[in-house]
Amino acid sequence: MTQGSEFKRSGERTVDTVLHRFEQWARDTPGAPALIAGPDSLGYGQLDARANQLAHHLIAAGVPADGLVAVGTARPAELVVALLATLKAGASYAVVGVDVPGTGRQQLATIQPYALLAHGAHQARLDDGKGLRMIRLGAERSEIDGRPTEAPARSGPGRTAAVLFTGGKQPRPVPVGHDRLLGAHEGWAEVAALTPEDRHLITTGSDGTAFAAGWTRALCSGGALVLPERSPWTAEAIRGAVEAEKVTVVHTHPADAVQLLLRDRQASAARVLDKSDEALRSLRMVTVTGDRLFLDELAALQARLRTGARLLDVYGLAESAGAGTWFELPQLSRPQDDPERLSLIGTPFPGYSATLHGGELRLTPPDGGDAIPTGDLAGLRPDGLLEFGGRIRDRITVAGRSRDPHPLESVIRTHPGVGGVLLAEVEGRDGARGLAAYISPPADATAWPPGSELPEIGELREHLEGRLPAAQSPRTVVKLRALPRNRAGQEDRSALPLPVRQAAAARGAHSGKYGKYGPTVGDDLVAGCGFGCAVLVLAFFTMLLTDVFWPGSTDLTGVPEPWATFFSVLYLFEYVAFAVGVLFLIFGRSRMRPRRHAPTLTRTAHLAVAYLLLAWWPQDNSYRLAAKNDWALQAALVYAFNVPLMIAGAIVVRYVTLKPASVFDFED
Repeated sequence: MTQGSEFKRSGERTVDTVLHRFEQWARDTPGAPALIAGPDSLGYGQLDARANQLAHHLIAAGVPADGLVAVGTARPAELVVALLATLKAGASYAVVGVDVPGTGRQQLATIQPYALLAHGAHQARLDDGKGLRMIRLGAERSEIDGRPTEAPARSGPGRTAAVLFTGGKQPRPVPVGHDRLLGAHEGWAEVAALTPEDRHLITTGSDGTAFAAGWTRALCSGGALVLPERSPWTAEAIRGAVEAEKVTVVHTHPADAVQLLLRDRQASAARVLDKSDEALRSLRMVTVTGDRLFLDELAALQARLRTGARLLDVYGLAESAGAGTWFELPQLSRPQDDPERLSLIGTPFPGYSATLHGGELRLTPPDGGDAIPTGDLAGLRPDGLLEFGGRIRDRITVAGRSRDPHPLESVIRTHPGVGGVLLAEVEGRDGARGLAAYISPPADATAWPPGSELPEIGELREHLEGRLPAAQSPRTVVKLRALPRNRAGQEDRSALPLPVRQAAAARGAHSGKYGKYGPTVGDDLVAGCGFGCAVLVLAFFTMLLTDVFWPGSTDLTGVPEPWATFFSVLYLFEYVAFAVGVLFLIFGRSRMRPRRHAPTLTRTAHLAVAYLLLAWWPQDNSYRLAAKNDWALQAALVYAFNVPLMIAGAIVVRYVTLKPASVFDFED
């Protein structure tokens, strides 16, 4: 299909777009449900009329043909109306996030829209004070309702239909044309066999590609889009929406798929999963996109669906409007060895093609555009299926060579206690480099507490012996209940917690000072009591030394109550702060290492924190004995105590706000 392709409709010829597909359903089935959103539910005819009114309002507000309108609202029904109205006005849309502070502003800064269309409350979150033109939905409701309900007269569609955003911490805008948006819908319609009877639920954020482009799967096929109020999605919210609205198709990402289908995995170590689940009986399909899934994970998810229901693993990009390749288990002709090592992305969507250039996967959309470099690695199997090979951006250095972590992580997943794994390159204090493995339990694990059966480093290295070279085997493990993911559902390597120093683990030991599973609650209690006793003892000696160094500085004779008591309490706090400072000076440095800052900064911050605690005792006692008009002494005290306090505070601010470096101490 090329720009300007046409189809026949009621004796006329018109450009074929997703908007015209929706309008055709609005004419043919005006009473059919389009949006199921509680009191805001709308039929196709109602939705079309509402969108026409808002389109007239946008034109009256000066939105130019082919202009860009940013839409930001947490009201799902209003959001869909705004998207359709923008297209009807001949403009293009971009959905910006309003649920996470700063995300919407960050997205707006990359696109420079003609106007922002939002409710007043959301405008306050998104306005950056740089003169962004605003079109308010709520305040002008009566004016909008007075507009014509017929479609406005506008010329054909412009070059761009929508601007989609990539996932991650730095969203990148991707312009998508009308033909690409329609081509993605047609590919989805054929692969998923979409019907007017379908009710679609999208669990991803509205500013993500799955929603910003995926609304077409419902409204361009005559189906209904279910839009329950939710923030955030929980297992109960997803399942409740599916059961209440008889949802037939759920579009989600791996984490939400696990919540939906495997929510009972952590209920109890002895609890047996029930294959039958009445809340999910209406589902005929679940589509999962956003990140890799391994065959064993797909099998665990599929097992929770009723017989005949489909589970699609979809590989799509913002650049391809959410379409690309797809895979489901029946595509395999026989059972596979080591399913925990295989992540398949299947075959291209109808109209799309996939090619490999130097191992990198490239997708060619059906609109005649150039091949899209995905930044991901893949391989073609003998059975014609594409196998995911990792992401180029994730490459790490192992034993002096650049390697893709995905194959190594796949091997680590062969351990029966490991479900998810991410590798991170770390550097020891001696300069030796190695790998830290962040591991989480399998999605269908029933162990309690979650992760209790995750292997220690010694056990894991023993399992990997003969499977991985020693240089590629991790030197330590960090146990997580689940791998961190970003708003797009992708595994987020940048959000991995910093590992705690494990010298014994780095040497390959099975157990350390506290046994296999680390310190127990009892051990922590003993350590806490010991620290508290040490503080009290040091505070007592500090109190005794006060009269030795500053005789009379704490004399409260003649001070009336309750002020004498107030000052006594202040002195007590000074003694305790000095005692804590002494202990932190002696023992605090090792506690700061896990932040992985540069050694110089960590050492300086350690001394700064110690000084902030230590300085109050000598400072206050010195001030109390200094004559108020002894300007030389007063100046000396200010420069000796107050200025260093300011510097120490600035150092601590630098330490806690600076992004940690990828440094990890293996040894003392």
